[in-house]
Amino acid sequence: MWNEPYLESCCRSALHRLKLSGQAGRPVAVPDAPCLRRLEGMGLASGGTTNRYTLTEQGRARHRTEILKQPT
Repeated sequence: MWNEPYLESCCRSALHRLKLSGQAGRPVAVPDAPCLRRLEGMGLASGGTTNRYTLTEQGRARHRTEILKQPT
């Protein structure tokens, strides 16, 4: 049963770019900032108030299952 909120394709892309950015994170002033804010609201990203978004542990798990299609 699917029990996670749906991610639009733009937000899935933002999640993947956030994963690729590593610990450096993504700045708040990028074109996908609305998706990064949405990801932060879902607990998948953090740090919008520090001028850089980074991936949370929950975000890593979601990336693993939704982007990489690996089992949980």
